[in-house]
Amino acid sequence: MRSALLIALLFLIPFFILINDQFSWEEFALTSVHRTSDITSVRAKLLELGESFESDYENFRLKQLFYCGAITLPIVIFLLVNGNSLTSVIGILILLPITVFIFLERSLSRRVSKYRSQIDSDFPGVVEMMTLALSAGESPLTVLQRISSRGQGPLTREFSLVIEDVKEGRPFSQALDSMGRRVHSISVRRFVDALVTAATRGAPLIDVLHSHAKEARDFQRNLTLAAAGKSEISMMIPVVFLILPISILFALWPSLSNLNLFATG
Repeated sequence: MRSALLIALLFLIPFFILINDQFSWEEFALTSVHRTSDITSVRAKLLELGESFESDYENFRLKQLFYCGAITLPIVIFLLVNGNSLTSVIGILILLPITVFIFLERSLSRRVSKYRSQIDSDFPGVVEMMTLALSAGESPLTVLQRISSRGQGPLTREFSLVIEDVKEGRPFSQALDSMGRRVHSISVRRFVDALVTAATRGAPLIDVLHSHAKEARDFQRNLTLAAAGKSEISMMIPVVFLILPISILFALWPSLSNLNLFATG
């Protein structure tokens, strides 16, 4: 009886809200999104991924609310129909939305980490391409236009944003400095600082690019070696805890079986 009453309340409350013409689910959701503080820095993460509009932040928060409700509500109804205790239902009603919320936050953080790793992996090749183009006599802005029009990836998109800033009337050095602040990469930040310094002081850009290309290759090699070391350790886990015990068991099984036969004989 109690479960039937709770199920009826779950359906009657949204029904009475829907028949109210003055109530808007979209306005209620957006108001709730704007009232909550951005503790997990979702705006900064979306801005780094190129989603700089307020609507992108609203869509992400609304997606979190939708998935929390779409996953939690059927499970709660199923538990109530099966006659589970009210304590377990309340526990699921609290823990499941928190789990979905944290999962979506972690997925966004993984997207940001993947974005940064793509920038670091593309950086050495882009610097070498710029070095070759500048050695051929092209200007830095022309080189960035060529790379952004023909290349792909997050670093190419950042170069496109620099070109758009320059076309809007912003100085080239300030546009590069904004890119260095926007991209969370030590290599890119050092490269931008050196490029801005060389452009403002009249230093030879080719020498600067050669040194940064070498540093970028060394940095990428160190990252590859670090990833290989972590993979080696993770590969040892199934060897030590799975393959090695099975091998020892196969090696000792004939002896153990013979000892059992001898003991029974």
